[in-house]
Amino acid sequence: MRRTTTITLTALVCLSVLTACGGPQYGGSAPEVKASADSVGESAAPAEKPKAEKPSVAKVGDTVTLKGMEDGEQLAVTLKKIEDPAKSKDEFFAPEDGSRWVGAQFELVNTGTKVYADSPGNGAQVADGDGQRFGTTLADITAGPSMTSSANVPPGEKVLGWVVFEVPKASKLATVQFAMNSGFADQTGQWKLDK
Repeated sequence: MRRTTTITLTALVCLSVLTACGGPQYGGSAPEVKASADSVGESAAPAEKPKAEKPSVAKVGDTVTLKGMEDGEQLAVTLKKIEDPAKSKDEFFAPEDGSRWVGAQFELVNTGTKVYADSPGNGAQVADGDGQRFGTTLADITAGPSMTSSANVPPGEKVLGWVVFEVPKASKLATVQFAMNSGFADQTGQWKLDK
């Protein structure tokens, strides 16, 4: 009886450790990825699909649902477009020599129950194939209006705008990331870039 109890307790401890260590890469629960009809070449009409067909890697045009650090904070984040290289809207302001600007247009829909109040650009970054990561820079580009630096979005409403990154000319970008709470939230959305 004692040996059976020891084996059972050992099995429970191992199961607990495996469960605790098998969580998502960025902590918290895994973000939900929804492919847009345009990004997967399908019509907007829903078709019968198994639930397992949800894309595991988001691409430009896909929507990722992210939660914030507080209860009720939730966004449906869509990376709408990429502009690479992006052109300055101001003839006197340009990237440094040896660098280029890259624009990412985000649409953030507040699907939570709390007001989304943040500076969205603080939670965005791009990474190249070598693992170098680049944050945002304050710049206006010809592709369209910049993302607000002070979003205050009630539940059910959205904000749309371009975020600009300054990267070396030779860098081949691989991913775009976004996280709520100026990048401090547990969940991080990631979109793979086709190049």
